[in-house]
Amino acid sequence: MRADYSSGTASSPWAVVVTVLIGCWAVGVTVVSQTGGWAVDQVLLITALDRLALLWPLVSLFTVVAIGTAALPLAMVPRSATIRSAGRVWLAGALTLGVLGLLRAIPPVHHEAYLAALAVTATLLALVARWVSSRLTGADRWPAPARPRSLRPSVATWLALAAGLALLVPWVWLGALGGLLETVVAGLAAAAVGALAAALLDARFWDHFTGGQPPRPARLVLLGGLVAGVVLLLVGAGTGQSGAQLPLLVALPPVGFALAALHALTRRHPRTAGRTSTVWLVGLTVFGPLAFTDPEEISLLLATTRDVPFWVAVATGVGLLVALVLAIAYGLLLARPAARPPRPALAGLTTLVLLVAVGAIGVGVGQPGLHGERLFVLLREQADLADLPTGTGKAGRDARAEQVYRRLVATAERTQAELRRDLRRLRLEHRPYYLVNAIEVDGGPAVRAWLSRRPEVARVLVSQRLRPLPSPAAPAVGHAPAPDGPPWNITMIGADRVWSELGVTGAGVTVGSSDSGVDGRHPTLVENFRGGDDSWFDPWNGTRTPTDRSGHGTHTVGSAVGRGGIGVAPGANWVGCVNLDRNLGNPASYLDCLQFMLAPFPPGGDPFTDGRPARAPEILTNSWGCPPIEGCDPQALRPATDALEAAGILVVAAAGNSGPLCDSVQDPPAPYPDVLTVGAVDQRRQVAAFSSRGPAPGGVAKPDLMAPGADVLSAMPGGGYATLDGTSMATPQVAGVVALMWSADPDLVGDLDRTRQLLRATATAVPTGTDSAERTDACGGTRNVIGAGLVDAYAAVRAARG
Repeated sequence: MRADYSSGTASSPWAVVVTVLIGCWAVGVTVVSQTGGWAVDQVLLITALDRLALLWPLVSLFTVVAIGTAALPLAMVPRSATIRSAGRVWLAGALTLGVLGLLRAIPPVHHEAYLAALAVTATLLALVARWVSSRLTGADRWPAPARPRSLRPSVATWLALAAGLALLVPWVWLGALGGLLETVVAGLAAAAVGALAAALLDARFWDHFTGGQPPRPARLVLLGGLVAGVVLLLVGAGTGQSGAQLPLLVALPPVGFALAALHALTRRHPRTAGRTSTVWLVGLTVFGPLAFTDPEEISLLLATTRDVPFWVAVATGVGLLVALVLAIAYGLLLARPAARPPRPALAGLTTLVLLVAVGAIGVGVGQPGLHGERLFVLLREQADLADLPTGTGKAGRDARAEQVYRRLVATAERTQAELRRDLRRLRLEHRPYYLVNAIEVDGGPAVRAWLSRRPEVARVLVSQRLRPLPSPAAPAVGHAPAPDGPPWNITMIGADRVWSELGVTGAGVTVGSSDSGVDGRHPTLVENFRGGDDSWFDPWNGTRTPTDRSGHGTHTVGSAVGRGGIGVAPGANWVGCVNLDRNLGNPASYLDCLQFMLAPFPPGGDPFTDGRPARAPEILTNSWGCPPIEGCDPQALRPATDALEAAGILVVAAAGNSGPLCDSVQDPPAPYPDVLTVGAVDQRRQVAAFSSRGPAPGGVAKPDLMAPGADVLSAMPGGGYATLDGTSMATPQVAGVVALMWSADPDLVGDLDRTRQLLRATATAVPTGTDSAERTDACGGTRNVIGAGLVDAYAAVRAARG
C-alpha cells in the first residue's frame, strides 16, 4: 500500500504561528550577525586595528546557539511531521552555518586556501547530511517516488541549469574573475555548497510539503519554498569570506521557491526528475559572488565612489530581481495542476542559448580575463648605501642622488639575475625594482612556495591587485568657490606672511606628489607644473598628461604649491605620479612612484637604464599608507625611504586617520624614523580627533609635526574647489613649508637633518587635554600626539635664512 504523503497530523494554528516566528527569528539573527560581523571587520580595518581571528568563530557560535535553541524544540515536539521537518532542516542549516563560519579564521589574503577549505568542508557536510537523512526512521521517513536513471540530463536539470545561468549573468557582466587557481577552487567550492544544499533539501524534505495524495503543488511551492529559503539563507551566510556572503543573503532565499516548483513538477511527472537540479541551481548562484568578486574589495575603503562595493550592490540587486522572476515564473508555469513539462529538447536548447549569452556578455560587456593577485618578492640583499657623498645644495643633492641610483641598480641587476632568468624560463610575467631590491611576479600559492624556498629571497608578500570595473567612477569635482584670500590654514601657519614680508614663495624647488594623480589643467596648478618628458608617470592607466579622477591628489598638490592663496609654496614646481588610482593599492604601485621620484624617466623608459636622478624633486609629499590588506608588512618599504634619505630627498608622509587610538601610526611609510610624519589640527589649533597617534612600532615617537587638516580648502579636478579632512590634507602643507625654507636658503637643499631640526625648533605649541580626543597619557606622552607641535612657516623660513 502506498504511503500517505500528508503531514500525518493536522498542524494546530499555534504551532504554525510559532513556526513562522522561529523562521523569522532565524532570518533576523542571520542577517544581523552577518552584516554586523562584516561591519566590525570594516571598522577594524579603517581604524588600523589588527584583524580579530576569533571574530567569525564567535559570530558563528552565537548564531548556532540563537537559532538552534529556537529550532531544536520545533524539531522534536510538534505532532506535525511537516513542522518537525522545518525545525530539523533549520537546525541543520544553523549547524552548517556554524561549521562553515569557522573557516573565516583563515586570513582573507589566503583566499585560495579558504576556498579549498570551503570545498572540502561543504563536501564533508553534504556526506554527513545524506547519512543522517538515510538513518531517519518512523513516521518522518517518507519514501521518495521512483526516479528514472539516465545519463542524459532531465528536464528538471535543464531548467535548473537555465535558472542558475540566469542568476550568473549579473556577476559575469559586472564582476571580474581572479586568478586561475582562485577561479577553479571557487568553482569546486560552489559545487560543494550546491551538493550540501541538495543534501539538506533532499526528496524526503520536499515530501513533507506535498499535502497528501494527490499532491497539492501550491502548498509545496509556498510552504516548502519558504522553509527552503530560510535553509538557503543559512547556507549562504556561511559561504565566502567576510563580505562575499552578503550578496548570497539576498539572492539565495528566493531560489527556494524555484526549487520547490521544480520538485512540484517532478512529483507529477517523475520522468522529468533530476538528481542534480539543486546542485546546479544553488551552485551557479553561489559561484557568482565567490568567483567574480574579491572579498577584500567589498570594503568601506572603496565605498566612497562607484567602485567594487557599488557594483556588487548592483549585481546583488539584479540577482534578486532575476531570482524573484524565476521563482514566480517557475511557480506559475511548472507548479500548476494542469502544467505540462517542457520538452527536453526545448529545455536543453534554452539552456544552451543562455550559456552562449553568458559567454558573450563576459567577453563583450564584461571584464574578460584573469585578474588574480601578484606576488611581491623581497630579496635578502639590499644595496649598501654607506660612504656616500654628503654634499648639500642642489649640486650636492644631485651628486648624492646619482650615486644612490647607481648603487641600487647595480645591486638589483647582480642579485636578481638568476631569479629573473628562471622566471623568464617559466614564462611568469614579472617586473623588477631597484629602490627596494624586489620583483613583482604573477603567480599563486604554488609559485609563492617555490619563491620562498629560494636562497636569495627574504620573503614573499601578496601584492593586492584590484579587479577591473564595468566603468570608471565619475571624476570627483569641487563645488566650493575659489577663495578671495588665503584660507584659514594658510594664515594659521603664517605662510602668507612668508610671501608678503619675506618675499619667499618656493621658487627653485620642486615637490613630488605620489597620489591619485593631479588635474594638470586646474588654474591653480597649470603654471607651475615642471613639464618636460619626465615629470609625470601613471603606471595605473598609462596617461601621458597629468590627470586625476578621485581628486585626492589634486587637493594635496594644491595645498602644497597651488596658486591663488591655497598653496603654502605657490612659487614651487610640482611633478606627479599615480600610485593609487582607486583607494586600495599594493607595495609595487607605491614603489613605482617612489622609484620614479628618485630617478624620473620618459614615457616608455626603463627605470633601470633611463632614470635621471638629477631631475629628482627635492621634496616628496605622500598622503597614503600601505596597510596589510594591500600586502605591505611593516618593513616592506623601509629600504625605499632609506635610499631616498641617502639621496637627500625629504619624504613627508601622513600619520593616518585612525585616531584617537594610540599606536595607530602603523602603515608604511609613516612609522619610519627617516620620514617626516605629519598629524592634523583643526581651526581651534587642537588635535583633530581622527589624527593618528604614536608611538610607532619599535617605540619611535610619532608624529613629528602637526599642520591644519580639518576643513582644508584646496583644488579639485575640473577647476573647482572643496574642503576635505584628514592628515592627507596636513601633509602637503609641511612639504610646502620645506619648499619655502629651501627656496629661502638653497644651501639647505638635501640637508635633511638640519631641516628637520629647524622645523622642530620653530614649531608652536598645540593644546593637549585629557579627554578621549587627545589621550596624551595613554599614548606615552605629548610627543606621540603632537610631535614637536604645529609647523610655523614664518618662523621656519626666518630660521633657515639664519
